[in-house]
Amino acid sequence: MSQAPPHRFNLGRRAVAEAVGTALLLATVIGSGVMGERLAGGNVAVALLANTLATGAVLVALILTFGPISGGHFNPAVTLADAWQGGLGWHDVLPYIGAQLVGAFVGVAAAHVMFELPLYFASQHARPGSAQMFSEFVATFGLLAVIWGCVRARPSMVPFAVAAYITAAYWFTASTSFANPAVTLARAASDTFAGIRPSDAPGFIVAQLFGAAAATGLFRWLVPALPKSAPDVVVRSR
Repeated sequence: MSQAPPHRFNLGRRAVAEAVGTALLLATVIGSGVMGERLAGGNVAVALLANTLATGAVLVALILTFGPISGGHFNPAVTLADAWQGGLGWHDVLPYIGAQLVGAFVGVAAAHVMFELPLYFASQHARPGSAQMFSEFVATFGLLAVIWGCVRARPSMVPFAVAAYITAAYWFTASTSFANPAVTLARAASDTFAGIRPSDAPGFIVAQLFGAAAATGLFRWLVPALPKSAPDVVVRSR
């Protein structure tokens, strides 16, 4: 997240960076889930561990790669929070979110092609109930809290802090920490280890948006202003 206009890259380049970064993120999430499940011999914990480590690692790489161009959001909840804080113009929000959504579905398709699966197929992985939705609230609240806390004090550490948090949240939340509306929608089109049943996705998304808003509101009160010279690189989630 950046609060330092003007942007060094035009909107088209930034949108493409968001799309490509989100596509690679989803290819990793879905692909590592498939690979982990195939190699784990039925051990769900091992499959989840493989999925976790791959996601955490790729988050560091992608934020460091695309952060200097677009901010490295890869997440509509982060984009909305950044605009609320004044780091991104509201006129850029729809292009960013559109790029993230397109990239997310491209990433799912890429993973499916690599593992010889149908291009898209609705997930049957049920994730219903208030506990799952509360988990997504907590996961996204924590993600945005980490982002806002680090960007003020140690901005260079944001990629590592975000990846560390998501790696942990895979294990301490009942939902395995989607924490990202674009990721949630795209994973509904993948009937694999990392999928989510389409009927469960809206509840996840609502919880994610509330979690992001709650964390952003809290940090507006805890630390009322961003540094005068905010960095270009910051954030995101899977």
